[in-house]
Amino acid sequence: MKELIASFSQHLQNAIESIKNTSIKSSDRAVNNVLITGLGGSGIGGSVMAELVADQSPIPILVNKNYDIPAFVNEHTLVIACSYSGNTEETLSAVAQAQAKGAMFACISAGGQLKEIAETNGYNLLSMEGGNPPRSMFAYAFAYLLRYMEAYGLANYNVIAELEASIKLLNNTEAASLQEAEDFAHKIKNTIPQIIANNGSLAVAARFRQQLNENAKMLCWEAEVPEMNHNELVGWEGGDNRFSAVFIRNTTDNARNQKRMDIIKGIIGEKTEHVYEMWSKGDSPVQRALYLVHFGDWISYFLSEINQVDIMDIKSIDLLKSELSKIPL
Repeated sequence: MKELIASFSQHLQNAIESIKNTSIKSSDRAVNNVLITGLGGSGIGGSVMAELVADQSPIPILVNKNYDIPAFVNEHTLVIACSYSGNTEETLSAVAQAQAKGAMFACISAGGQLKEIAETNGYNLLSMEGGNPPRSMFAYAFAYLLRYMEAYGLANYNVIAELEASIKLLNNTEAASLQEAEDFAHKIKNTIPQIIANNGSLAVAARFRQQLNENAKMLCWEAEVPEMNHNELVGWEGGDNRFSAVFIRNTTDNARNQKRMDIIKGIIGEKTEHVYEMWSKGDSPVQRALYLVHFGDWISYFLSEINQVDIMDIKSIDLLKSELSKIPL
C-alpha cells in the first residue's frame, strides 16, 4: 500500500493519458440530471467530485450508494456507474434498474461485468489497470468522473490542466507532506477521531475516515459545519481525551463557517486536548481536494504502522461478501 499511496500523482498522470486517448460520445438527448452510482473506494470519488462541481452544474447530481435507484431516473438521466472490480453487486443492481428505465450511461471500471456491460452496449467507458485495492485507485476514478462532467458540459474545469497542476503541487510538497503526515498520525493515535469539515468538503472528510477505517483499522466519523453545530457539538459534552477532533480547513471556505470552526475548536478543546487542523494547499478547489485526500492517505498509512495492523487486510469485508454470495440476489 505504501507504494500505491506514493504513486498517487503517477496515477493522475496515467489518468491524463487515458483521457487523452479516449473519445467520449455526446448524449443523443437532453441530460436533465445525473446519478453517480458506486460504493466504497469506487464511490468516494463521485462524492468528492459532486461537491466540487455543485456550484457549476446546471442540473442536479446525486451520488447513489445502494442497490436501488431513485424514482426520478428516466431516459433523461445520465448514470455514471463506477466499480473498480466491475463486479460490485450493489452497483450492478442499480445499473440494471437504470437500464430498464432507459437511462444514458457512462462507466468507469477496470474489468468485470460492468466493463462487459459498457462494451456490449456501446456506453462511454474509462478504464484502468486492475488488481489493486479499490481505495488505492481514487486518483483514476476522480479524474475520470471530472472528465465526464467536462465532456457533458456540466463543469467548467479544464480537466487536464487541473490534473497537471495538481500533480505539480503534489510532487513539490511530497517530502514535507510525508513528515507532516507522520507527525499528525502520532497526534491522533489511540483516539477516536471526529473529522470536521466545512460544507463542500464533507466528502474529503469521508475519504479520510474511510482510509482510517480500512488502512489503520480505526473507528471514526465525519461531521459537517454548520450542521454539526446544531446537534453533534452538544454531544461533545460527553467527550474526553479518548476522542480527537480533526478540522479540515481551506482558506476559501465560507467566511462565516470559518468563524464557526474557530469558535467550536475552543468549545471542543475544553473536553479533549486532541484538537488539530488539516489545512489544504493549492490554487483551485480540485488541487486543494486532491492535496487533502493524498495527505489523509499518508496519515492512514503511518497509523497502520503505529497500530501494527495489516494495512491490506479487509477480512471483515471479505467475510461479508462470502456470506452474501450464499444468498441468491
